[in-house]
Amino acid sequence: MKKNLIPTINISSLIKDGYHSDKSIKTINKIKEACINTGFFQVTGHGINQKNIRDICKVGNKFFNSSEKNKTKLSPKKWNPKNKNVYRGYFPNDVNGKEGLDIGDLKITQKYAEKLKNQYIEYINLTKSLDKKSIKILSAYFDSVFILGEVLFKSIIKLYKKNTHTSKEAFSRLKTLSTLRFNYYPNQTKPVEISKEDGVALGCETHVDSGIFTILYQEKKGGLQVQNRKTKKWHNVPFNNNALVVNTGRALEFLSKGKFKATNHRVLWNKKKRMSIPFFFEPSYDFKMNTDFLNAKKINNKGLIYEKFLNQSLKKFIEYQR
Repeated sequence: MKKNLIPTINISSLIKDGYHSDKSIKTINKIKEACINTGFFQVTGHGINQKNIRDICKVGNKFFNSSEKNKTKLSPKKWNPKNKNVYRGYFPNDVNGKEGLDIGDLKITQKYAEKLKNQYIEYINLTKSLDKKSIKILSAYFDSVFILGEVLFKSIIKLYKKNTHTSKEAFSRLKTLSTLRFNYYPNQTKPVEISKEDGVALGCETHVDSGIFTILYQEKKGGLQVQNRKTKKWHNVPFNNNALVVNTGRALEFLSKGKFKATNHRVLWNKKKRMSIPFFFEPSYDFKMNTDFLNAKKINNKGLIYEKFLNQSLKKFIEYQR
């Protein structure tokens, strides 16, 4: 398998100089090319240091290695009737071959969530299962990776020669449906499915993501594969200790009128324990999904709100059938 299908892009110029310098424009064009050709790329120079990543991994591993009783304290109502949360929280590995922990914006307070009454904006009392230091690390990482998502989305906006500040129309921190997820793959005794395309045993089914971008940290053990759109062959996403993996989602495909397509990916069945940490960069629940957003100077006020767009997209995932 060729490794060069997934390009590595140094985005430090965007972090340091913004979107107008010659170097930044070259970087933005590299992002454009990667989104069009593969829908997957790795970013270095992203501003999230190695210590932050090591710390977030320690938090995830500590949580998943804790007792079932401790983990279930954060479970949605389906697995813990005492809880009110439905969308966020911990789900066990008998659901789809892996354990998971879904965390929304940590700036959400209980009072705000109760007042808003949105199905996806939920307050989770993380202190039930995690110590204050771990929660602080989670909050800092969420902040950092959310900013990175904004940088990447503003790059797309810049390609359309629009003001990058328009990203605020799509993303509001207290309204965003962005999710920080921990996927923990146990010693899987059997694959989740056998690929109908090439007969390969999988630890995570073939799928595309829902949002604008997914920003992923994968451990050295790897296992993530991306499909070449032209040849339909599968390629490993190589591990790079200094990089985060980025892929396009259905929301970006919709807004770009299919220019930046969401790409099929999957995870190979591997009997070794491993963890991945994707961040699903998703718009505000009330953002109107309108193809004019990127493509027209004047945006009409029509379109399916993102909450409903996401609701349709999640129906295919077993872990969200709650």
